[in-house]
Amino acid sequence: MFEVKINDEKKEILNFKIDLINKRHQSGSLIGLLQSAQDSYGYIPEKVIEYISELVKIPAADIYGVITFYSHIIRICEGTACHVNGAKTVLQVLQDELGITVGETSDDDNFTLLSVACLGCCSLAPVMMVNDETFGNLTTDIIKKTLKNFRSKHNMEAVHEKN
Repeated sequence: MFEVKINDEKKEILNFKIDLINKRHQSGSLIGLLQSAQDSYGYIPEKVIEYISELVKIPAADIYGVITFYSHIIRICEGTACHVNGAKTVLQVLQDELGITVGETSDDDNFTLLSVACLGCCSLAPVMMVNDETFGNLTTDIIKKTLKNFRSKHNMEAVHEKN
């Protein structure tokens, strides 16, 4: 087994995110911090969880709970192109369909809804990402079909886990 090293660059990114959490006093910001750690490492190493836990004063057990809490992360682009092409409508449809607001997780623990500054897919505006999959030129119908597909996929996985 190899040892995970937290280099200065990755530490700087994590510290920046931690400062944001501390300034906002929003535990929901922890998800963004964990995503940043995952982007840096490709997964979230135990050593990084311990580091984050110490700095934000959240028990590691609670952080593990957040990591395993949701199945799908939905990111809504709120950049300029998406904003002028209907990002607010996209967000409203998602909130209505999921029964949650930004930073929350659905009652079935299947979806977490996040808002991001820009996803870099401006020609496809308005855009959302579900996990690492990008969906553009969104309409109400496309959003509803996408959620239905992910719910079906989640239900299929649950059936396989029981067997």
